[in-house]
Amino acid sequence: MRIVSVIVPCRHERDHIEAFCRSVAAQVLPEGWALEVLIADGQSEDGTRERLAAWCLGDPRFVMLDNPGRIVSCGLNRCIERARGEFIVRLDVHTVYAPDYIAQCLATWQATGADNVGGPWRAEGAAGPQGTVQRAIAAAFQSRWVAGGALSRDLAYEGEVDTVYLGSWPRQTFERFGAFDETLVRNQDDEHNLRIHKGGGRIWQSARIRSTYFPRASVADVFRQYRQYGYWKPFVMKKHGRAAALRHLIPGVFVASFAVLLVLAIALELVLHLGLVAHESPEWLALSWVKLGVMALLNLQFITYAVGVLLISLAIARLQGKELGRYLPRIIVAYHVGYGLGSIRGWFDALVRGRPDPAFGRLTR
Repeated sequence: MRIVSVIVPCRHERDHIEAFCRSVAAQVLPEGWALEVLIADGQSEDGTRERLAAWCLGDPRFVMLDNPGRIVSCGLNRCIERARGEFIVRLDVHTVYAPDYIAQCLATWQATGADNVGGPWRAEGAAGPQGTVQRAIAAAFQSRWVAGGALSRDLAYEGEVDTVYLGSWPRQTFERFGAFDETLVRNQDDEHNLRIHKGGGRIWQSARIRSTYFPRASVADVFRQYRQYGYWKPFVMKKHGRAAALRHLIPGVFVASFAVLLVLAIALELVLHLGLVAHESPEWLALSWVKLGVMALLNLQFITYAVGVLLISLAIARLQGKELGRYLPRIIVAYHVGYGLGSIRGWFDALVRGRPDPAFGRLTR
């Protein structure tokens, strides 16, 4: 009997862990394959461990491991170290899986011989009035204009990609490219996929590998989450000397350029109105023209972005439901500005301080 190992990092998932275990237990595997499920708990203090331990007692296929590092990369590696399977599938507690999810991962790997296979990243929100914000967050998440054209959000795409949602690997992938980088709180999957690409490996996305992800349910949580994503991306780029994709750079460049123009405009205003330069002198006139140019660029950037956000919001609301429209602009800004601010701080810490800030070492969920 061949074994497929499911690996799962978790922390503080009391309200979700049992439903997740039931969904994994219901997976239908191809004939000749057996399932083992390794769940690395990051020292949960909310009752997750007790509920998970009780489940493991009732189903010997499930094993709870300790993850003293608490973060995702450490949990994944503890699972990989214990995994007995020749094929390894990563799952997330906040995702619902098609009954043949694991079977389709196996089929795609066997058909393509890729080093990592996975499906598209499909997001949904809860039904009803209380789920409106989460549905808006999911709709924005799915939009190619918000996500920068990432193929992982294209539900119909079939082919090679730079990254996939979650992922599944033949054991040889980890023997060839190594395990996950435990210095990264976020982006450990992107870094690992970049390592696979640089080493000549292949990553394949199949629309037949189906799952549904439930995102954060508040705009503030989205902002914090993407600020953390943005923060850790420069550490990945510094390690490999390149970005996995151009879209990872755009939010940081956008926020930084806006901030520079704003500070410059304020500084010029102070110089001109505090008498630091003689009024109507050649220097004063030159600085006045510079200020006008800076203000023009600042307004152009702000208006262009604001109009773009409104148009994207209207397009999403037309397709996904007009009740989402009032939330979409602030959600899109939270995605972009959160990621951009995180990227700027990440570049400072990666290049100037030379080490990450411990404040960004705590997961946002």
